[in-house]
Amino acid sequence: MDYIRRDIYLNRLIARRNNGEVKVITGPRRSGKSWLLSHVYYDYLLGQGVPKDHIIALSFDQDDENMRDDLLDVKALKEYLYERIKDEATYYLMLDEIQEVQGFERLVNGLNAKPNVDVYVTGSNSHLLSSDINTLFRGRGDEVHVYPLSFGEFCANRTESVNELWKEYYTFGGLPGLRNHASAEQKITYLQRLWKKTYLADVIERHKLRNEELLENLADVLCSSVGSLNNPTKLANTIQSVKQMKADRETVDKYLSYLEDAFLFESVKRFDIKGKRYFESIKKYYSIDIGLRNARLNFRQQELTHIMENIVYNHLRIFGYLVDVGVVEVREMKDGKQQQTQYEVDFIATNGQDKYYIQSAYRISDDAKREQELQSLKRIDDSFRKIVIVDEDIASWTNGDGITFMGLFEFLQNGLPR
Repeated sequence: MDYIRRDIYLNRLIARRNNGEVKVITGPRRSGKSWLLSHVYYDYLLGQGVPKDHIIALSFDQDDENMRDDLLDVKALKEYLYERIKDEATYYLMLDEIQEVQGFERLVNGLNAKPNVDVYVTGSNSHLLSSDINTLFRGRGDEVHVYPLSFGEFCANRTESVNELWKEYYTFGGLPGLRNHASAEQKITYLQRLWKKTYLADVIERHKLRNEELLENLADVLCSSVGSLNNPTKLANTIQSVKQMKADRETVDKYLSYLEDAFLFESVKRFDIKGKRYFESIKKYYSIDIGLRNARLNFRQQELTHIMENIVYNHLRIFGYLVDVGVVEVREMKDGKQQQTQYEVDFIATNGQDKYYIQSAYRISDDAKREQELQSLKRIDDSFRKIVIVDEDIASWTNGDGITFMGLFEFLQNGLPR
């Protein structure tokens, strides 16, 4: 079958195969979790010689035409599964949107305890939060978080030029379902319907929210300010001044957590690089998919500087990095006086022993602009890699200060240099 293999996630599942833990695949709805399990990983197992009757795949997604609503009762599900496990060979159990089955935890933990059962479950919302996985599965949960398509995945099996594909990607984003919609009008309708009928409706129903307008306004403000420093107080004030709507800090803080729990936005802490401490009072927020962000704003505010920054952030997360935003505080002489100055670092990306300081620079049009982008990096005195990602088709090169410049497409398709 000709489809996007999603090798990043396939390899993460392969590495976890038969590890004795429940593999928990999380991510926003419509990001491709079900497809990853029921097609990509399923086909991989078949290719490894696993018999079809030893792969048990069930969907409990209300929007899936193959949903087994007869098995939503946990007792019926238990009886069905134990009848399917007939010998001592390994069985691979794939349960899609398992949170729809009340009381699933005990059943899943019991199955996972069997030496010949390898369990995989998916979930799209707060029932399977990262913070709760160890509790739900008694310390035996292993999370694989799935994002919408990376740019490299988006380009798979496409024949258009990379520039044409990039324009489409930064406009409509990487949700896999967009491939079923040919025209711009269809793509816009699809994205806006997801916001209204799927994402926000799910948050409202799950948390029994009464103030739907506040939730929608908060989503609008977050989308219009991606990459800006924010906190609940600042967001509440913006909603009151821009949307002309009463909003208090406590409610905004609660609604923020709901939007993050639905995997629609991610918050990023601000880290003092020299002081080695976090600023607890303020964060940056990024949209999980740039097309969803654009659709929420009716495709206004198409500033490529902010769009590129959001996409760079998403790809760092896709590539497996933990990400903070950085600040370098230094005391400098200005106008004959010692002053405290802060220089921003767009991202600090870490993965094990690897650490990178990264600037996302849409355009470096002249030497003055280049120097501006380098100010913060030059003031970091440790030995970790310093990278400037530019929206230009260039070969990577390193200047005399040890700062590497790399093109955006190279980063999106190959990741950071080792």
